Amino acid sequence: MRTCAASCARRGSGTPPACAPPPAPDLPGRAGTQNVTVLQPSPEGAHPPPRLVAEQLGGCGMLTSTVRTGLRRAGAALAGAVAIALMATGCTASAAVAGSEVPIASSDLPEKTVERLESAVDHAMKAAGAPGALAAVWIPWAGAWVEGIGTTGPDSDEPVTTDMRFRVGEVTRAMTCDVLHRMADEGTVELDDPLTKWVTSVGSLSDVTLEQLCDGTSGLGDGRDRLAAQFAATPLRVWNPRELAAGGMADRKRPGVEVRDSDAAYLLLGMALESASGESADDLFEKQLVDELNLGGTSLPAPRDVSPGDPALSGWLSAGDDREAACTAPKDVTDASSSMGFTDSGATSTIGDLARFGQHLALDAVDDDGELTSRWQHALPAGDDSYVSGAYIAGSLIGQKGASLGYLTSVYADPQTGMTVAVALNNSAAGADLVDALAKELAAIASKTPAADGQKQPEFGLPWTAKQLREVVADEAVCPVD
Repeated sequence: MRTCAASCARRGSGTPPACAPPPAPDLPGRAGTQNVTVLQPSPEGAHPPPRLVAEQLGGCGMLTSTVRTGLRRAGAALAGAVAIALMATGCTASAAVAGSEVPIASSDLPEKTVERLESAVDHAMKAAGAPGALAAVWIPWAGAWVEGIGTTGPDSDEPVTTDMRFRVGEVTRAMTCDVLHRMADEGTVELDDPLTKWVTSVGSLSDVTLEQLCDGTSGLGDGRDRLAAQFAATPLRVWNPRELAAGGMADRKRPGVEVRDSDAAYLLLGMALESASGESADDLFEKQLVDELNLGGTSLPAPRDVSPGDPALSGWLSAGDDREAACTAPKDVTDASSSMGFTDSGATSTIGDLARFGQHLALDAVDDDGELTSRWQHALPAGDDSYVSGAYIAGSLIGQKGASLGYLTSVYADPQTGMTVAVALNNSAAGADLVDALAKELAAIASKTPAADGQKQPEFGLPWTAKQLREVVADEAVCPVD
């Protein structure tokens, strides 16, 4: 059995005392690969003692795919107990075991893979005019790469670190849908409830259901473009979600026919969930997501909260004049009211939590036979690139992209292997398509990474290449790439 000391030495950490300090809570796991017994919840929901958990795991961070289903069913509390156990015993697996639901090989990624990942992020940073970036790439059969790249600002020498928080944009939509489905499982709402059951002030939308709002098939339009200038000019203003939804409500089509990009849908869905539960949206996120999934770095800030969190990754915006000046003097928009996004695009997170949520979303989309669960079976349009439940199905991946004032984010994960990529750039001028292309480029690189010793590279492919997506990033550039 590999000891904790051996693990540290293998990673060049030197002597066993280097094993003692627990790692930052948002880093991905590099758990070992030996077989262990699946942990079962203790009677009456009690947590097993940390030392016992570690013994059941077989020692220092040794998790395998056999644990995946057990931990998913046991819940985040048990996963948290595993993490506490590892810390209590001085083991070196990072937060890790509670973070990635699929064990990750403890090896370092091949140097060539890391170089390609770094090159992809550097290229996208230039294209977006972003002084900094955060990236998490979890490759279960090969290892993990989690990095803060660049600096927090164009004139700053403060490095970006992986504990920094940022706004996740429309990734919030998938989170809101997760809350909806959890509340439906509890019986608080029904998926086919008409919106007007819970939001009586929108009587003209009686033919729209909660599930249609979540799936993007409500027929409602999007009103963000008409408000973008106001968001940038008055970032601290507190908005009413009904006011934000007005533009999308005015642009209606028949529900249930096609997917439409609609901020109004997710704003109204958030209002309905508040009404049904009697709780605020930020409290619902805390209860249904943060607590359930152990996402300690994630929140939906209250409307008057203006910071993404502490420590915050500074957010920037290169407006027209700055783009013409080669994106050298963007505007600092770090502080902005979360109310401008609410349950459509207002959540904040860390790069570890973003990856963690994306992987959860993908793994939860398939049953034990590897088939899509009912929540994901009615994606539109049919094909390799479709949308349902607040997220995209792109090839074999499930994920989302987001743009909010100061930040671009994207996360994708593969339901069959657990491979996960998450990325954030801190300049929002380019829009979500650029960061979406970057995430898919990272996924293409990750999917071709050779297996570590003792691991087996899975047989799966993506309907695009890293080169193709790099060209898309260049096409979406708003700042000089060379």
